[in-house]
Amino acid sequence: MPDNTNRNADDYLRMYRQMVRIRTFEDNANRLYLSAKMPGLTHMYSGEEAVAVGICEALRPTDRITSTHRGHGHCVAKGASFKEMFCELLGKAEGYCRGKGGSMHIADQANGNLGANAIVGGSMGIATGSALAAKRLGRDDVTVCFFGDGATAQGLMYEVMNMAALWSLPVIYACENNMYSEYTKTEEIAAGEITARASAFGIEAHRVDGQDVLEVNALTERLVERCRRGGGPFFVELMTYRYHGHHVGDIDREYYRSKEEERDWKENRDPISRLGAWLVEQNIASKDEIRAMDGKIAEDAAAAVEHALAAPYPPAGEVDMHVFTDIRHAAPVIGG
Repeated sequence: MPDNTNRNADDYLRMYRQMVRIRTFEDNANRLYLSAKMPGLTHMYSGEEAVAVGICEALRPTDRITSTHRGHGHCVAKGASFKEMFCELLGKAEGYCRGKGGSMHIADQANGNLGANAIVGGSMGIATGSALAAKRLGRDDVTVCFFGDGATAQGLMYEVMNMAALWSLPVIYACENNMYSEYTKTEEIAAGEITARASAFGIEAHRVDGQDVLEVNALTERLVERCRRGGGPFFVELMTYRYHGHHVGDIDREYYRSKEEERDWKENRDPISRLGAWLVEQNIASKDEIRAMDGKIAEDAAAAVEHALAAPYPPAGEVDMHVFTDIRHAAPVIGG
């Protein structure tokens, strides 16, 4: 694992905790679904934690992200709380969107999360617009757009990358390549190199090991600082792997990927195990201290789940609230 000289022991420990928080959240969300306590579907992020944490640890609170239908990890990494996250998944009024967004539409603007999106590639325009707004306002904020490898087939990506390159926008397009677009191997449906799609627009593109949080973080910090100085946009392909199926109901995965492949990624490339072992090797934390951190996070998650299960649903009278915008009170158009 590469060391980042700008980081200290507390930073490494925080990155470890954040990855464990994501994994623990997902384990609990999966149990809630399997016990029929959670409505709708959800898409697990387990296995990809180093991407969300490595990137979000390089961002300021005022920097923004856009997320995907597999977005719990991005939410947690950008500062979301267990309590409000579980309330949102369970449709409770204390959730980030008062229980109306659910798993695929969580937004937390106070922490710079402009929202998850159930439409494949649907947040690309939002992220690019956010970067344009920052530039027009003279701010040095950066926006990161998370999306999966399957989204590279969406025409919107090419439209917004074209404009981002023309206008030198402070946006980083982060492609989480988990090797499968739903139930199909990416290599069977995507010709050529994914990074070449960005290079065609003159956008600097990188490929990185998405299971190594320190490598992801070191690269992101460099790109973020260049964005702040007007050097964007950038494109990063992060090679990673989802441990679960496409969604929680996808339990028969052997017809499109093997058990051996899954076992290899879990046993030899797990991002949490890799960083945990590195922390011990560097004498930053002992195995007992790591177990204690894991246990505390598990307790926090269990308490949040219990709170969410007991929390009230939004009242029926709110059914048409937060659905329409009164244009009389809408914010003025930038530059208008």
